[in-house]
Amino acid sequence: MPITLDHLRRYAVARTLFRPTTLMRAIERLGFVQADPIRAPARAQDLTLRHRVRDYRAGDLERRYPRLALEEDFFVNYGFLPRARQALMHPRTARQAWTAARWKQAHAVRAFIAARGAVHPREVDAHFAHGKITNWFGGSSNASTQLLDGMHYRGLLRVARRDGGTRVYVVREGDSAPVDAAAIDARMDALVELVVRKYAPLPLASLRQLMGLLRHAAPQWNDARAPALARARQRLAQARVAGVDWFWPADESPAGRRWKPDASVRLFTPFDPIVWDRRRFELFWGWGYRFEAYTPAPKRKLGYYALPLLWQDRVIGWGNLAVAGGALRSEIRYVDGHAPRDAAFRNGLAVELARMCAFLGLKG
Repeated sequence: MPITLDHLRRYAVARTLFRPTTLMRAIERLGFVQADPIRAPARAQDLTLRHRVRDYRAGDLERRYPRLALEEDFFVNYGFLPRARQALMHPRTARQAWTAARWKQAHAVRAFIAARGAVHPREVDAHFAHGKITNWFGGSSNASTQLLDGMHYRGLLRVARRDGGTRVYVVREGDSAPVDAAAIDARMDALVELVVRKYAPLPLASLRQLMGLLRHAAPQWNDARAPALARARQRLAQARVAGVDWFWPADESPAGRRWKPDASVRLFTPFDPIVWDRRRFELFWGWGYRFEAYTPAPKRKLGYYALPLLWQDRVIGWGNLAVAGGALRSEIRYVDGHAPRDAAFRNGLAVELARMCAFLGLKG
């Protein structure tokens, strides 16, 4: 049976909206959950997991993280992934080399944390008084915070938990032994497989984009990325559909009968795997979604944190949600200017907003 764009769209929706399961199993199935600090009305990681974890409530990941085999780290973006997957990226060498003086600071801080156990950044700042530094946004940050970020990225520290959203660090052991060429290739293949299983089906241009983002995951093996992409193109299942080359895991078929999205209505974070790939989004749904949180307000067309609105296998609009006075406020808009004239949709949207209230701990 020739694979069509309809097959690919239904497959994309159904394969990642699996039956809700436990928190750890859901993250294992997803492979990686992207994080974002904005709450509108909740953080991205929580908005992603609420569709895939039974009885999930906002903040459950942060509360349960210390007891699970999970790590915070950079992958294609920053987020959460199983510890065994995180280990594929280490020992990591950052693209920007540190000076001897910077390494001396890092070793002193690591010894301090090793002696004290789990340490909040303010304890490091109070002890070492590293001063202030210009951050990525042109503002001022504690130099200790930036040093800790760099140590975490390089695998010297791990996040033990969060206190009020702030990372609390402990020393990370291991991963100091060099990795030989064969092991590098095997790890890169595993990382590519993780990317594909997370975001499949992928247009070739999107696969290349994600391969580029893997430079954050393992910059020390940058030269291995292009050969890994070449191997992936030979290994993965693929088809040319509507003039575009698409790729997906070799053990799945988009034309299979199992890929049947349910009839529910859902609101997604902008970072959900269903809508993350903006190129694929336009191919599937025929309109351009944009994340506008960092767009000046007068130039926004969708809203500060517009949540794409899915019905069955179609993204038909978006919603802007906020909590005010202990109640959920929602503004829903549609691509064609009006809501579907279908009682099933109206009921489905009401159910989704009720689910959102329960997830946020609000009264409906």
